[in-house]
Amino acid sequence: MLTSGIVGTGGIARSHIEGYLRFGEEREIVALCDPAPGKAEAVRSELGLEGARVYEDAAAMLAAERFDLVSVATPPSSHAALTIAALEAGVDVLVEKPMAPSLEECDAMIEAARANDRQLSVVAQNRFRDDIATLKEVLDSGLAGEVTHAQVSSAWWRGTEYYDLWWRGTWESEGGGCTLNHAIHHLDMTLWMLGTPKAVTSVLTNAAHENAEVEDLSVTVLQYDRALAEVTASVVSHGEEQAIVVQGRHARVSQPWKVAAEVATSNGFPAPDGDPERVAAIEAVAAAHRSLEHTGHAGQIGDMLDAVRERRRPAVDGEDGRRAIELVTAIYEAGVERRTVDLPLRPDDPYYRTGTLVERAPHFFSKTASVGEQPGAIVVGAKA
Repeated sequence: MLTSGIVGTGGIARSHIEGYLRFGEEREIVALCDPAPGKAEAVRSELGLEGARVYEDAAAMLAAERFDLVSVATPPSSHAALTIAALEAGVDVLVEKPMAPSLEECDAMIEAARANDRQLSVVAQNRFRDDIATLKEVLDSGLAGEVTHAQVSSAWWRGTEYYDLWWRGTWESEGGGCTLNHAIHHLDMTLWMLGTPKAVTSVLTNAAHENAEVEDLSVTVLQYDRALAEVTASVVSHGEEQAIVVQGRHARVSQPWKVAAEVATSNGFPAPDGDPERVAAIEAVAAAHRSLEHTGHAGQIGDMLDAVRERRRPAVDGEDGRRAIELVTAIYEAGVERRTVDLPLRPDDPYYRTGTLVERAPHFFSKTASVGEQPGAIVVGAKA
């Protein structure tokens, strides 16, 4: 049996706890930690974790317990310190997205995992979805041809009250706005399917949240060797119609699921019936997808439990988490400095360092409210 602990017992921690519970006697949650007095105890009671001990200090928990795996489910600004502490205590770590607000912190986390021979995984639960896995398998089949254009819509909607929570809405505590904390899902999926772009151009704004310093909308163009990808990150999108549309040389595939394939007539215009044979071949690849046994957080937790047990690389490791942060950092640098940013980012780039965004990013508005807790459920799943 593998023993695990949870650091941070806010809304996202429930996804971790529920994920661990899917694996029955393979694992045991032995401790919960949260600095807010009584919060960990309340979650322990609510979810029936009678055997778990509660702590208000992560260092005390790590000193008192023997863990195989710890989930870090705290605000982004605390991810690096807590992850490094656990790794240095000899514990494998699953840390929530975003990995950390800066590449400097990401590299310190990766080095701590290497130096202590520990496993480090960063939450990217959308890779563990049947629809997204199907799209990846179709693209990997090559039937769509070389990618020419992609449109990625990370469309969410949040009311102004969303940014009243104490750690949201400032560059220092949240690390960024919707680009970092919402579109990180779609940016990770874009990197997973298309690879790392050569250059990034972006525009940032705050269109509807006057109680937050950070952006609530960004529009980005990613440049590959010949292809372009458009990424919209938003918390101002009514209906939250999310999508990933990939145009290949021979066909278009997307989630929500759609396939189209054109062929040219003698004058270059599309033939009326398109390419039904290619469409059928792509549909066959999609139909052959084997449904995942566990999806979302549970899917990633299951993979991480196996990685801990087998001492193998997890499906999503620290380098994967870092790549997503590098792309977010390039988007912010491009938007703040109003220029195209080339990848990869070097350690001598000012935006590599912790604190540069706090110093340089526009403060669109002042944060006007700060509450310790917010009632109600959070939404962690994407619609596409």
